[in-house]
Amino acid sequence: MANLKELKNRITSVKNTRKITKAMQMVAAAKLRRAQEAAEQSRPYTTRFNAVMGGLAASVGGSGSAPKLLSGTGSDDVQLMVVMTSERGLCGGFNTNIVKKAKLHAAALKAAGKTVKILTVGKKGRDQMKREFGDLFVGHVDMTEVKRVAYTDAQGIAKDVLTRFDAGEFDLATIFYAQFQNVVTQIPTAQQIIPASFEVEEDAAEAALYDYEPSEEAILADLLPRGVATAIFSALLENGASEQGARMSAMDNATRNAGEMIDKLTIQYNRSRQAVITNELIEIISGAEAL
Repeated sequence: MANLKELKNRITSVKNTRKITKAMQMVAAAKLRRAQEAAEQSRPYTTRFNAVMGGLAASVGGSGSAPKLLSGTGSDDVQLMVVMTSERGLCGGFNTNIVKKAKLHAAALKAAGKTVKILTVGKKGRDQMKREFGDLFVGHVDMTEVKRVAYTDAQGIAKDVLTRFDAGEFDLATIFYAQFQNVVTQIPTAQQIIPASFEVEEDAAEAALYDYEPSEEAILADLLPRGVATAIFSALLENGASEQGARMSAMDNATRNAGEMIDKLTIQYNRSRQAVITNELIEIISGAEAL
């Protein structure tokens, strides 16, 4: 059994830890509010943008003049995985869940005989992926200095991906991130961005027909690169909200666990102290009786 000094030191240490986790929880809550607003505000634009692009893509169809970003290379032998995680830890299973989904996808592609290339965004994803798939890495994007995600950050990542695609380094690209639902729930998501894939509404065929100037192909050639940047920006915003929500939840759990541990240690300390006092009283009484 630990002595009184050791128990007292442990109680003090856990109390200090609880102060830190409580402070981190409050900071995460403040950041979550801004990150959640940014993610939610981006969704209507992303949804409408994809709807317009879906209509254009449907009108072009499988014509030979469709841009390469839409029609693809005609193969899926070489696939690029863009794994997007955070730069910091202490956020529960946020990073682990994204990496787990990416690892399963990479393993399935390798089992199917595909060539896999991995581009990581965020230190935590790189550290976890390199243990098993380090030989597949083709690049890393460091977001350490980014305090608040901006569209220019997404443009930089999109430029890297598009440059690799134009150079013929891969046939298909997929991004991995966590879609924010609430503080407790963040859904690991895989989204194909090259070649672009859009969901066409069922009543799209009954909608009014439009004449485009310039042609649909020319518009798509200009908008598809922006679509890649938009998808990456939306994923970064969703990741930001998911990270803060997961960290807030994790620090709340850690704070409550520290409180429970303090209570248990305090009870143990009081019992040990009472036992020491009782022994001292017995010794005093025994000594007095001996005299």
